[in-house]
Formats: sequence, C-alpha cells, structure tokens
Amino acid sequence: MSLPKVVRLALLEVAEPDKAPAMQAYMKSQMPFLGVQSGPRRAALKKVFAEHRIESAPEWRRSVLELWREAEFREERYAAIELSGFRFYRDFQTLYTVPMYEEMVVSGAWWDLVDEIATHRVGGLLAAYPDAMRPLLLEWAHAENLWKRRTAILAQNRFKERTDTALLYACIEPSLSDIDFFARKAIGWALREYAKTNPREVVRYVEAKGISGLSRREALKNVTVSTAPAAPPGPAPSARA
Repeated sequence: MSLPKVVRLALLEVAEPDKAPAMQAYMKSQMPFLGVQSGPRRAALKKVFAEHRIESAPEWRRSVLELWREAEFREERYAAIELSGFRFYRDFQTLYTVPMYEEMVVSGAWWDLVDEIATHRVGGLLAAYPDAMRPLLLEWAHAENLWKRRTAILAQNRFKERTDTALLYACIEPSLSDIDFFARKAIGWALREYAKTNPREVVRYVEAKGISGLSRREALKNVTVSTAPAAPPGPAPSARA
C-alpha cells in the first residue's frame, strides 16, 4: 500500500466527524474536513511516517504531491505539508523542491496551508541556498499571485539576527499599496518578527515608509521604542533556518 493511502487510513482512524463542520466553517474552506484535530493528527502522522520511510527524493516529492493533489479532505493537505518537512527528509530539501512548494503555495491559496510552507520550507531553502533563492523570492514578491507575494514576505520570519533586511524590505515593498487583508497582515507579521531582534530598525522603517493601518499595528505590536536596544541590520542568512 502506498504511503498516501496509509496516511488517509490513519487520518480516518482518529477523525471525529462531528467536529468537521465547525472546523470547515472556522477555516472558511471549500474543501471539507474529516474532523481530525492537530494533536491526534500529528501523532498519527508521526507514527505512519516513521514506519513507512521513503528512500529517494523523487519518490518523496511524488508522495507529497499525490497527497496534496488528490486530497478530498483538508487534513490530507496538512499531512502533505508535514510529510514535506518530516525529519527523515531534511537532506531532500534542495532547489529541486522549489516547483513542488510553488505549486502548493499557488493551489493552497489560504493562510493555513501557505504560511507553514513559507516560513519553514521556503525559508529553509533561502537559508541553505541564498544566492539562488533571493532572486526567486524577489520575483515572487512582484507576482500577481497574492500567496506567492505573501510567501516572499514571510520567508525570513524565523531568521532573527540573520535576517537579510534588504531582501525583507524588497519583498515587502511591492505589496505596500495592496489593501488585501492577507497582504497587509503578512507585512505586519514579518516586521513584528524582525522587531524581536531589531525594534528600532523596524520603527525607523515603518515611519520612513509611512506604513499605516493593520500592517503598522502588527509591526509595532510588541515594540517599546524607549527601551528597545539599537542593533544594526543583520547579514544575509548562511545556514539552514
């Protein structure tokens, strides 16, 4: 039995169908839910992935995409994302995975699917392959597709002092005029994360760009300017995030 089929059976075993309608309503999802909450889902998937190891990167990518493309329930897409980041496959995180993640971002087109890919998968590739990934993220930052732009903005959310501020700002600025909630929220969230490392720089940038509304509130949410330590912008990342 293929891994995707085993995953589906494992999810069915821990599903609580009576919870599915509320989960679907909360997520505003057209795709139905099985009713599997995050804790039982992660436990079931961890067991399945540990018992059904994939031996090659191409087979792993095929399994991720099969789960993703053939999903009838949203939890199957969550499973595809978890499989893409499972510890056995860290060495498979190469530039060959970019088309897979791009497809998942574009077809996922909602925050619960895209944000994990942006911050953990695409961000990891940026840390490991900065010279190749910087131009790609700049291209995505100018894309018409909202979710590619959001991914470019959020990719460095875990980088802290390794944040490439020039790249961060270059990814934010094409979306500054966008009034879409998810674009505005992404800008604020990315700046809020960097503010944990360099609050004064974030305040300077917000004021210099005249960022207002939701993005400003999110960016400055936890900043106390009078007590914030000054720090220079960080260098480009050079290791896996």
